[in-house]
Amino acid sequence: MAKGYRPVDRDQPFLVPPDMREWLPEDHPVWLVIRVVDDHLDTSAFHARRKTGGAGTAGYDPDMLLTVLVWAYAQGVRSSRRIEALCATDVAFRVICAGNLPDHATFARFRAEFPDAVAALFAEILALCARLGMGRLGTVALDGMKIAANASKAANRTGEGLRKLAREAVAGHARADAEEDGLFGDGRGDEVPEEAWSPRRRDERIRRALADLEAERTAAREAAAQRAEVFRERRRGGQRTGRAPGPAAVELAEENLARVRAARAARLAELEEGRAGGERRRGRAAGVDDYCRVKEAEARLGKARARAAEAGRRAAAREAARKGPGPVRNLTDPDSRLMPVRGGGFIQGYNAQNVTSEDGLVIATGLTGDPVDCPWFEPMVRAAEDAAALIGQHRPAARRGPGPGSGDQHGGGRDGDGQGGGIGLVLADAGYCSEANLTCDGPDRLIAVGKRRDLEKAALGRQRAGPERGGPAIHAMAGRLRTDDGITAYRQRGHIAETPHGNIKHNMGLRQLSMRGKPKASAEWKFTCAVHNLLKALSTGHLTSQALAATAS
Repeated sequence: MAKGYRPVDRDQPFLVPPDMREWLPEDHPVWLVIRVVDDHLDTSAFHARRKTGGAGTAGYDPDMLLTVLVWAYAQGVRSSRRIEALCATDVAFRVICAGNLPDHATFARFRAEFPDAVAALFAEILALCARLGMGRLGTVALDGMKIAANASKAANRTGEGLRKLAREAVAGHARADAEEDGLFGDGRGDEVPEEAWSPRRRDERIRRALADLEAERTAAREAAAQRAEVFRERRRGGQRTGRAPGPAAVELAEENLARVRAARAARLAELEEGRAGGERRRGRAAGVDDYCRVKEAEARLGKARARAAEAGRRAAAREAARKGPGPVRNLTDPDSRLMPVRGGGFIQGYNAQNVTSEDGLVIATGLTGDPVDCPWFEPMVRAAEDAAALIGQHRPAARRGPGPGSGDQHGGGRDGDGQGGGIGLVLADAGYCSEANLTCDGPDRLIAVGKRRDLEKAALGRQRAGPERGGPAIHAMAGRLRTDDGITAYRQRGHIAETPHGNIKHNMGLRQLSMRGKPKASAEWKFTCAVHNLLKALSTGHLTSQALAATAS
C-alpha cells in the first residue's frame, strides 16, 4: 500500500531542458502531418504572399501556419480565436507551433490569402495521395452538396427592397452632408477623398446586389432570345422542330402570316399581269384575306396568342401562389444564394460539386451559386479528367494502368490492381440527367433517369425507370439501367459520392463556411477537401512514415 502521494510542486524548475518530441508518442498522426507539409508539399504559393527582410519583428513561417490550419480543420476547428487558444493549451497544436504563439489576427490574415494558393495545395495533396497508391479511377461519382454560407437568410432583399435601401442610404448621406456643412462650413465636412472608399461598405454591397439581379434578368432574356434563334435556324434548315419555345411562338406565327400574305399578294399581281396581257383564266382568284393558306396562318397565330396568354396567366398564378418574395440577394454575402435542402426548407449558402474516386478521394471540386446540378456535369467531368491525368503522372509505376486510350473506348483501362490509367465510368444522380449531359464527349456514364427506388423497381420489371418524356439518350439510359450490369454499377454511387460529404459534415464538423464572397468561400471549401484527402490517406493506412520515405526516394 502506498504511504502517501506524489508531490505536486509547481515551483520546481526543470533540471534538464524539455524535449518537445517527448510530449506526443511517435505514432501520433500530427507528426505525419508536419512531415507532409514540411517535406512533401510545394508551399511556394503561400511563401510568395509573405514579406520578409524588412524592418520589424520576424514573421511566422507559412509552413507552420498552414500545418496549424490543416490540423485545426481536421479536428473541426475553424475559429481563428479558438485556434489561437489551442496553440497555447493543446499539446498537438503546441508541437506544430514549436513554441510560437500566433494570434488570431495572424491566422485570419493568412487564411484571407487562400484564394491564390489553395488550388496548388489541393493538387499537391492529390499528387501525394497518388504517389502513396491512392486514386482508383475505375468508377467515379459526381454529386452536389448544399453548404451554408457565412450569411443569414434574414439579410436577403428583393429588388424593390434593395432600391428602398439605396434611396434611404442616399437620403442619409444628404442629411449627414447638410449637418456637417452647418457645423463646419464650406471648408470642412467634405475632407475625405474619394480614394478612401472601401468595398466593405454597405452601400457598395447594395449596389452590387442590385446589379447582380439586373444581370440575371438580362441573361434570362438573352437565353430566351438565343433559344428562339436556334429554333428559327432549325426551321429554316428544314428540320422538324416541334412547338416553338415560349414567347417566340407568337413572333414566328406573325412572321409566317406576313410571309404567306406577301406570297399570295405576289401571286395575285402575277395573275393580274396575265389578264392584262390577254391571258384567260376560269373563275375568280381568291383575295389575300380569303386565301386558304392565309386563313390557316391566321388560325395558327390566334392559337399561338391564346397559348401565350394562357402561359402568362399560369405564370402569374404561380407567382402569386409562390411562398417567398421571388429573386433576392444577400447583403452579407452577395455571392451566396437561397438553396433548397433535403427534407424541405432553404439555407443561405452554396452548392458544392465533388467528383470522388472509388477509394474516397475528392479528385475535383468546385463551389457554385447555382441551386441546380445539371449545368455542372460537363465542367466537373472535364476537371475530373485533368485530375485523372495528374494522378496518372504520379502513380507508382508498378500500379499504373495502360493509360487512356489503351483500355476501353473511354480510356478506362485497368490493370491487375484495379487502378486504371483514366476514368472508366462516371455515376451521377437524376439531378444531372439531360440529353446534353448524356451525349457530351467524355468517359462512359450512368446518370439516373429517376429516383433510386424507381430504378430498382424498373430493374425488377415492375415499372418504367423514368418518365415517358425525354429524348433518345434518356430512353437509352433508362433501358441500360434496367439491366443487371447497369443497376449493379449504379448502386455504387451512394457509397462513393455520399461518404466524403458525410465525413466533411459530420466528422470534420463543417456545416457552414467561415469566409465570405465566392472566391474566398471556394478556397475554404477546396482547402477542406484537401484536408479530407489527407485524412483519408491517414485513416486507410496509406500515409505512414515508411510510405513517405518511399515516395521521397
